[in-house]
Amino acid sequence: MSDDLFADLPPPAPATETIAPGAVILHRFATKDAAGLIAGISDIERKAPFRQMVTPGGYQMSVAMTSCGTFGWVTDRQGYRYATHDPETHVPWPAMPPIFQQLATAAAESAGYGRFLPNSCLINRYEAGSKLSLHQDRDEQDLAAPIVSVSLGLPAIFQFGGINRRDPIKRHRLENGDVVVWGGPTRLAYHGIAELKPGLHPLSGSYRYNLTFRKAG
Repeated sequence: MSDDLFADLPPPAPATETIAPGAVILHRFATKDAAGLIAGISDIERKAPFRQMVTPGGYQMSVAMTSCGTFGWVTDRQGYRYATHDPETHVPWPAMPPIFQQLATAAAESAGYGRFLPNSCLINRYEAGSKLSLHQDRDEQDLAAPIVSVSLGLPAIFQFGGINRRDPIKRHRLENGDVVVWGGPTRLAYHGIAELKPGLHPLSGSYRYNLTFRKAG
């Protein structure tokens, strides 16, 4: 049957998938805002360019990163931490665009976490072959606040485990506009992104972007 028959149909409605206690995927939650979010990323990139940071062990990350908000997450030979200034330009990180803040707060509320006001947004840019190894988000002072993670552009495989590194890992396909929110009993769950496959997306070209909102301090 021809896809043209469905060209005028509205996109599927957002759907919520529970993946663990306190953790959900809000499928297509950010689809309608995706173009505005990509535009916001472009503006931030002009002020704080993407860079591939170095881990404390001296390894260069395959994912390119930048930040916006009061705090930006950084890593170098001195360790993992949050900083109020971009270590490359020595100026404060760009302000978080209103569309970012509004989306993060709305997504958290939809997942059952009210009054979430993030002050940090880490922006990851993936290209074919890049990945993010399993890790915990534990550098924040307020571990009671959830994590809100927004997928834009190319699809990716999100890996989500438990609070112990050896816990079983489940794999979830994330599409453009999907939002993952986790907190409470799974706030310190190990998670990562499998190696990104090559592709092209109308909004992001050959990239996948991820916005990770946190309450850093």
